[in-house]
Amino acid sequence: MEFRDVVRRRRMVRRYADRPVDPDVLDRALDHASRAPSAGFTQGLELLVLDEPGDVARFWEATADAGADNAWISGMRTAPAVVVPLTSREAYLDRYAEPDKGWTDRDPGRWPVPYWYVDAGMAALLVLQTAVDEGLGACFFGIPPERVAPFREAFGVPDDRLPVGAVTLGHRADTPGAAGSPSRRRRRPVAELVHRGRWQA
Repeated sequence: MEFRDVVRRRRMVRRYADRPVDPDVLDRALDHASRAPSAGFTQGLELLVLDEPGDVARFWEATADAGADNAWISGMRTAPAVVVPLTSREAYLDRYAEPDKGWTDRDPGRWPVPYWYVDAGMAALLVLQTAVDEGLGACFFGIPPERVAPFREAFGVPDDRLPVGAVTLGHRADTPGAAGSPSRRRRRPVAELVHRGRWQA
């Protein structure tokens, strides 16, 4: 598929067919994620891959409220695979304290934005784009703050690894599932987003 087609076809898919994801396809998505930009080549990204039914079920038990039942959650639970990108702020602070960077005080305030999250977000986008390229559907979503501790406990995730959302993967269902925001909001045209030369109201 041409890259421009991958970009245009990407949508958040919220319901999946009862078919597994080819392990080779999943591995390609993970390999692509590992090639995301990384500030200072810190490589603070790690990926928790859940592609066994018991692991996927445990993920939803940990991250969704008990008894939660709505169109979104019932559709998302049909995904045969979940990938959780995790980042380490400490890895970035350590890397930038090295001699070639020189921020020996390890002060997070030096960072214009927290690149440990930015880099993980770019890795997640590569997983989403790989899904489209492979003819799959995917959806990026957040783990509620109050559910992060149960998620850590369920999967033995260390305290210094920060989950930056999660990505469901699978074959699109014939019925699309819960409607997303684009069904209710128009996409802003490029002319509204781009300011050439200087800011224009």
